[in-house]
Amino acid sequence: MPKLTFLGAAGTVTGSKYLVEAAGKRLLIDCGIFQGTPELTDRNYKPLSIDPKTFNYVVLTHAHLDHTGLLPRLVRQGYQGSIFANPATIELITLLLKDSAHLQEEDARHAQNHPHDRHSDADPLYTSNDIDPVLRALKPMPRTGPFNISPEFHIDSYDAGHILGSSTLVLTINESGKKTVVVFSGDIGRYDQPILNDPATPPVNADVLLCESTYGDREHEPGDPAEQLAAIVNRVAKRGGSIVIPAFAIGRTQTFMYYLRQLENQQRIPRLPVYVDSPMALSATDLYLKYAQDHDLEFTRVDDNGKGDPLDVHQFHLTRTTDESKQINNVKTPCIIVSASGMITGGRVLHHLAQRLSDPRNAVILAGFQAQGTRGRALQEGAKTLRLFGQEVVVNAEIVSLGQFSAHAGKSELLRWLAGLTAAPKQTYLVHGEPSAAQSLQSSIQEKFKWKVSVARYLETVDLP
Repeated sequence: MPKLTFLGAAGTVTGSKYLVEAAGKRLLIDCGIFQGTPELTDRNYKPLSIDPKTFNYVVLTHAHLDHTGLLPRLVRQGYQGSIFANPATIELITLLLKDSAHLQEEDARHAQNHPHDRHSDADPLYTSNDIDPVLRALKPMPRTGPFNISPEFHIDSYDAGHILGSSTLVLTINESGKKTVVVFSGDIGRYDQPILNDPATPPVNADVLLCESTYGDREHEPGDPAEQLAAIVNRVAKRGGSIVIPAFAIGRTQTFMYYLRQLENQQRIPRLPVYVDSPMALSATDLYLKYAQDHDLEFTRVDDNGKGDPLDVHQFHLTRTTDESKQINNVKTPCIIVSASGMITGGRVLHHLAQRLSDPRNAVILAGFQAQGTRGRALQEGAKTLRLFGQEVVVNAEIVSLGQFSAHAGKSELLRWLAGLTAAPKQTYLVHGEPSAAQSLQSSIQEKFKWKVSVARYLETVDLP
């Protein structure tokens, strides 16, 4: 009987890794990095419980590091097979892993120079030298539709609407003349949002479903995101402050640029300088324009109106080098700074927060899920100080959570997506969620659909019926 092992994203939103074993072959779905508490991040440095040398194939749902960020270690530990992903995901992974390795090296150097900073590790998970072997292993698969990996494994892909290239995967396992259908939701996006298509529910009869549960216990705040963003920009500009937006370079940065451009065109906000302190974000934005099949009709209409790039604000400044990033510290007039990482776990945004958190004129916008143990979660929960570079920085700036900008489906959207399945799965496992979120969604699914549903447990192995 085929088996499934939860190697990550069980009891947490990070570290997605699911190993399928059938007919003597092993297939890994995603290979993400753990983020958040020290207990979670320590897992990144430990060998996998099953030897990567014995894996035959890897397939990726999308490019975010919590789904791909451990690929360099997987390859370094002996994985020699192909890594399958669609073309947009391959291009984004190339950007992300190179940037991740660079940040790993920077953080390691900082830790060596500041040995008492408990937020840094002196040993990088991997270095730039580990990236090329991963890139050579990447092999393209269709954006949507069928793909045969091997006689044992067949994949059908559907648009998950989360970020560019994000997919829900339907895995058909052939073993001893029997077929088992397993659906991996990946990260499910939002409905009726700009830029990307709505998430598509596969019209299949699933034997087993793995569904994400990031927002399984809550809804996103009501209200027009453009109106709320305009209100923040206007009040901060009026008091002479600046806005720091910790944003994932892929997904949230493009959404903010889209809304800022529209608000400027409608003269609803002043034309402030916008500093995108992430060369990777600019490269990712170019890919958003390149892969038009992921665009929804609203984005396509704006793009075709002859107004130019809908993601290009009027006073756009890109900072490529560290010195250019540091020069933003000299900007004392109102501005907007968009910089990674989205949960404030590392990257250049730490420097901007160190400079601007203590000024009550400024604001910080938290625009996505903030995992337990991250600095973003601390700010979201009202921390009075934030530890940055070994120092406690006083938090006087206005902290604003804008859940409307999240790339993850809220609870009712998850239930809407689940309702699109043509029949009840024999077994549903909830993954990619903190315990309270997964348990809340479990109760709602049992009440609404009467399905057999369990919360996945880390390192648990289950039979696939």
